Amino acid sequence: MFFDFLTIFPEFFGSPLREGIVRRALNEGKIQVGVHNIRDFATDRHRMTDDRPFGGGEGMVLKPEPLAACLKSARKAGIHSRVVLLSPAGPRFDQQGAERLAGYDQLILVCGRYEGVDERFRTLYVDEELSIGDYVLTGGELAALVIMDTVIRLLPNVLGCGESAANDSFSCGLLKHRQYTRPRVFEGMGVPEVLLSGDHAAVARHRLLEAVELTLHRRPDLLATIAFTPAERKVLRQAGLLARVDAAAGGGASGERRES
Repeated sequence: MFFDFLTIFPEFFGSPLREGIVRRALNEGKIQVGVHNIRDFATDRHRMTDDRPFGGGEGMVLKPEPLAACLKSARKAGIHSRVVLLSPAGPRFDQQGAERLAGYDQLILVCGRYEGVDERFRTLYVDEELSIGDYVLTGGELAALVIMDTVIRLLPNVLGCGESAANDSFSCGLLKHRQYTRPRVFEGMGVPEVLLSGDHAAVARHRLLEAVELTLHRRPDLLATIAFTPAERKVLRQAGLLARVDAAAGGGASGERRES
């Protein structure tokens, strides 16, 4: 998969691309990353990429000509690409959005700055706008890196464990259960005995109940989108959680889904 960033601060991407899963995916050829300096496509002698807004007002606006030229240079021919503008005006990015974007061959991530981009560039070239939260960033570079990191985790054979992405928080709708590792006792606190039992069915039941309880306590809004299997609903009923789950889901936890 290709990730192409359009930015006026290309040095911003140096360190993040040299660390962790991103570096490994690059080294193994599972992804290719291009960082494109919008200034390289400015045609005036001062290499201007922004200007004052027509009609007056505060701040500067990114000019359409260098943006469009940079985009055309970055786009790969003959593949399924998507142009994403990082903008506070876009819908909030979530796990479902990451799964959708992972289906493209190329993501072109346009890093907004200042007061935004010229509306004509947005209208003519941008496929969608995305925001990573209801707050203000200095620019879209951080948000673009968040999107890349989230999407990369979903690509085949990128994570060391094939089930890691599927079992992450938000991937299945629930927050993830609590995690433990060695030592068995830390500062007087032990590990739940069921996790040491070797009983895989009991462990799975424990983790389901713990994930549901955490979600009820911290993010009950998520339960409205989850359809539990009949077997899961039976476990929740036996644990006395089903009524709370259905109430949090607004009268019914989105029905039932079939066992996979």
